[in-house]
Amino acid sequence: MKDAFLKACQGIRPSYTPVWFMRQAGRYMPEYQKIRQKYDFLTMCKTPEIAAEVTLQPVKILNVDAAILFSDILIPLEAMGLKIDFIDKGPEVSPVIRTGFDLKNLKEFDLSAVDFVFETIKILIKELDVPLIGFSASPFTLATYVIEGGSSKDFVNTKRFIFSEPQNFHRLMETLTEATTKYLIEQINAGVHAVQIFDTWAGILSPFDYGIFCKPYLEKILKQISMSVPLIYYCSNTSGLLNQIKDLEFDVFSLDWRVDIKDACFYLNYRPIQGNLDPLVLLGREDEILKRVKNVLIDGNSAKSHIFNLGHGVNINTNVDVLKKVVDFIHEFRFEEV
Repeated sequence: MKDAFLKACQGIRPSYTPVWFMRQAGRYMPEYQKIRQKYDFLTMCKTPEIAAEVTLQPVKILNVDAAILFSDILIPLEAMGLKIDFIDKGPEVSPVIRTGFDLKNLKEFDLSAVDFVFETIKILIKELDVPLIGFSASPFTLATYVIEGGSSKDFVNTKRFIFSEPQNFHRLMETLTEATTKYLIEQINAGVHAVQIFDTWAGILSPFDYGIFCKPYLEKILKQISMSVPLIYYCSNTSGLLNQIKDLEFDVFSLDWRVDIKDACFYLNYRPIQGNLDPLVLLGREDEILKRVKNVLIDGNSAKSHIFNLGHGVNINTNVDVLKKVVDFIHEFRFEEV
């Protein structure tokens, strides 16, 4: 198995910078679209053979150094008694939970209800020659979807719940933390080589509130998950939270594009990092793309080790050939030439 990605996760610098992309298995790929025309998104996630095929597509086409399981961060919510739908404007979750009284609608996590995820992992372990990354949402990010009923621009309902019923919000977070921990442990048991926690919406919190309503639950997960595989933490809108995040004992910190890598390296004590090209750079001219890729590589070299990635998922308008060129450029780049 190619080991550059896992070496970098462990703080060891491989001979080249490893690269993979968040949402690398997805809508920008014609091969994905052919399958998507036949099945709805949830059917794809819940059918191990299809989910495995989609996971493998970018590995074969792009030559990336890791695969990430094709699934969705909201999948565990169905196993807790909620309904999820994926429509054009984004995911919908029902019924919403916006008060302590509504907590009765959230059931104990039923691990068997997401067995298709673990079956997909077992298929992929036999097929892949690169490491497989499992993942989950953070408890806080899951909470935002449960409360808002989907995506949000201002998260009014989430913050109203936090500031009007803090104890009940903590009850919700305890339930989601227990579910997330079980879900990740079972992915590790099924064979993933690393796991990433997506804290997509933690950046809506002030550093003070992050320390109260988000960070303690990440610490609980870290205490309970076996450290036998690398643990990666992705938090969007990272810059204002670095002083809080630096205390978390993740193996790798994945950065969005709103923070300078050199600054992040300083705050994170030069530990292994991942990131952080703006995904929409990939829609630009080739010379501008490669200039910015090179900048990320050079700045990332100040960390103990660096995994190249985007600051968020691959945009649907991205050209596959552009991604191929970026991967080749990263693999061929040598710092002694700078």
